[in-house]
Amino acid sequence: MSVLLDFTSIKDVRYGKDPVSDAWLLHFMTANHLESFMDPIKNASPEQLRFMVALDENQVFAPCSDWLFKRLVTPGLASDLLQEYIYVWKALIKLVRTHVSDRYQRRLILNLCRHKFKQAIDASILIPWRLLKGMVTIFLSRSGLDDPYRNRKNVLTSRGRAYVESDFFKRAMESCPYPPLQCNCLEDMRFELDMIELERIFRLSTLPDIWSSDLFSGDFSRYSTCFSKDKIDFSGIRDIFCKSRSGLKILFLPDESGGLQADLLMIKSLLRQGHSVIMSLKEGFCFDSPTFWDNENDPALAEALKGAYFITENRISKNDLLSTLRKNPFVIISDGTRERLNLVRCSVTFARAWKESDLILAKGWSNRRRLIRNTHRFTRDVMCFHRNLDGKFKLEFKAKYPTAHKFSESDISAKADEIIAEMQQARSARKAVMFYSGIVGSIPGQVDVAIQLLKTFVADLRNRLEDTYIINPAEHFEEGMDADDLMFMWEKVQRSGLISTWRFQTSADIEKSFELMGKKVPTVWVGKDATYSTGCTKEMHIAQDVQRQYRELQIIGPGADKFLRRREYGVGRFSDVVIEP
Repeated sequence: MSVLLDFTSIKDVRYGKDPVSDAWLLHFMTANHLESFMDPIKNASPEQLRFMVALDENQVFAPCSDWLFKRLVTPGLASDLLQEYIYVWKALIKLVRTHVSDRYQRRLILNLCRHKFKQAIDASILIPWRLLKGMVTIFLSRSGLDDPYRNRKNVLTSRGRAYVESDFFKRAMESCPYPPLQCNCLEDMRFELDMIELERIFRLSTLPDIWSSDLFSGDFSRYSTCFSKDKIDFSGIRDIFCKSRSGLKILFLPDESGGLQADLLMIKSLLRQGHSVIMSLKEGFCFDSPTFWDNENDPALAEALKGAYFITENRISKNDLLSTLRKNPFVIISDGTRERLNLVRCSVTFARAWKESDLILAKGWSNRRRLIRNTHRFTRDVMCFHRNLDGKFKLEFKAKYPTAHKFSESDISAKADEIIAEMQQARSARKAVMFYSGIVGSIPGQVDVAIQLLKTFVADLRNRLEDTYIINPAEHFEEGMDADDLMFMWEKVQRSGLISTWRFQTSADIEKSFELMGKKVPTVWVGKDATYSTGCTKEMHIAQDVQRQYRELQIIGPGADKFLRRREYGVGRFSDVVIEP
């Protein structure tokens, strides 16, 4: 514990320095149900987490602010941490008393949650919102409600719609800028007007009390100076949306349901500028936060979301996600959670949406706590906008970690095109084109050995086969590309229609490779073949699909009926998900 107490920021905390500290860290992670090896179905693997967070070896990630992590690490219950616990307890009490009419059930839920709350107070190790999420789960399961705030959110959405249709909002949005713009050409003027429009929507969409207060009378006079009293530097917006960066992919994280109508105007503006937007909503009830399913019960929201494409798959592949974005510039996904932004518990679809985005645009102070108020470094630029308790507008920016490189779709496609060009050249020279699929990451800790086996065997094939151009994926590894990127690249190559023979690795191939290397076959490799690999399993399905289109394609190796064991690829990994018994 002493090593932990010496840290200055959460990004400085590492495993491996002290066994006592490591034990406490694992206790902290398991107590909050955040450790991937304890629950790999619900918690992101380290590789998936690295889609979003720039993590060094053994670096610790916790979904909370530096301040809160420090309080949870420090022995004892500090008064400000106690206030955080009291805040979530009051939220739970209000929820239960408002929505559970049966006296017996109400008392049962409150007393059960009281035990959980007392346990959390005594230990003072649970992240308050993780505690609240657990108590809300008890409430939902015992009450039989799936979203007790459904009617409330419908009201908030209606108020938000009335707000954006009000004269105040229209005047604020449409008034001419002063002083007049000084631009050299129409293109510059158009860009400046776009930036002014975004700035105004940012400010207007965060005004307090307009949709959340039952007492709001529709009088906007006290907001008449909302543009003049806050001196905010919006140059960061211009740097991000500058003319040389058109066509950005933006992942938008909204705040409350009442603000969605204004948020959709912002999204409409971004779409008109040529960007694509992925909006992430909650999977289920999370108080005033909008959920993925709200439009099914709110006609006003359903009308506003016309034209948006809803991705219901929570483990969408990179290929399918990019294909969807090409066809639909506005996509809505679920983050897979019922709590504040928690990157450990987010869905695979959310993680891939983050990875494929150029900018994370987050609204509200709760998102700010998780993205700005800690020293975690992220793989994408993050911009948060909100109003503080004094009503002042805040715009904060955290640049992506300098070494976090993104291989864009065009980058990966270009690499695939290079290989396809070599295949075309080989076909022009009347050579057969063979693609060799083999195990790479399916055996933990054996990636280097697997690559060496592939290189050795393919080298021998090239000596034995005349006029044959053989593609060995292990020879085209690009530093920084993860398994998602590689699978995306290879699928484009594989579907080119230029492959004459698709060969899948057999156990005999593996035995021959070790023989060529002058080694005996290790126990871990005995009996292995391409059917053991998820990557090869997916490639067999692709090969069969390609063969239906190009009947002359020859597929050799283990029979297609043998590729039955593995269905899910480890997200971002070069190893497979463990086969369930």
